[in-house]
Amino acid sequence: MIALGYSREIYESAERILAERRKTAENAAAERKSIFYSCYPEAKKIESALSKTAIAAARAIFGGGNAKEQLTKLKQENQMLQNQMNELLASAGHNSDYLEPPYVCKKCSDTGYIDGRMCSCMKKLLRAQAYENLNKLTPLSLSTFESFSLDYYPDIAENGRESPRRIMEKVFYNCQNYARNFSLSSPSLIMQGGTGLGKTHMSLAIANTAIKKGFGVVYCSVNNIITQLEHEHFGRDAQGDTDRLLLECDLLILDDLGTEFRSAFSCAEIYNIVNTRLMTQKPTIISTNLSLQELQERYTERFASRIMGDYVRVLFCGKDNRLQKRLRNQT
Repeated sequence: MIALGYSREIYESAERILAERRKTAENAAAERKSIFYSCYPEAKKIESALSKTAIAAARAIFGGGNAKEQLTKLKQENQMLQNQMNELLASAGHNSDYLEPPYVCKKCSDTGYIDGRMCSCMKKLLRAQAYENLNKLTPLSLSTFESFSLDYYPDIAENGRESPRRIMEKVFYNCQNYARNFSLSSPSLIMQGGTGLGKTHMSLAIANTAIKKGFGVVYCSVNNIITQLEHEHFGRDAQGDTDRLLLECDLLILDDLGTEFRSAFSCAEIYNIVNTRLMTQKPTIISTNLSLQELQERYTERFASRIMGDYVRVLFCGKDNRLQKRLRNQT
């Protein structure tokens, strides 16, 4: 993933995290050295001698004369000192890198850059910070599979069909399996059904599981995300990177499709997001109160056709759970 186009806020957040990592690692190394040198005073003398060989090597390079011969001698001395230090560390039961700062990223020492080029850890951190920034208003922690209850779905069959509870049991276990086995090749889902039937809860539970597995997830209300995209497209937030994040994240969850203000811009953006992610084979989960017919009427036949042909439908049934909870709490 190319780490360009992030806002200054995202870069500053990532750099603060890296700075804190470096500080923690270097403080840990300083504490280890202090304890180790107090137990093994000769170790401090060895470290001082190693520093002197490094300075002498620099002088040899810039001092002229027979630099090659001097450097060979210094290299041999340096290796001898390192061996002595490693023997002391081993006698104390430590690895040879015990006195080095335990950086999270060994490649860049938690600086975020290697020879002026951005390290993969920095790219990963920028991406994670961008997703967190988009998800910060979403109560991800409040919705899990463990907190989902089937008690609000009637266990009475009607019109020769299975009871809502039996149907929702299947929905629950299918969604749980989807989350458990989620990968970049997982199919896209469209969750359909009336208000308060658990679509948002179920999609958030999937998001939680995917995030814990290390996937980059963006969860957003369609209404909020269209507002954000409008700000960015029409110049009110020139540094925004929302559009790219929506297209590139491992899993995108679009909640409450159909509640946003309808405009040519919103319809075009939603179609572009859905179509592009299908073309690049990136899974998306959509929740909506609209039927397929209503989706066609609101967004065009082409949009509904993409959904019908490429998404797995998950149908929710029952009565408004939120209303039932409020009524129970009042009794």
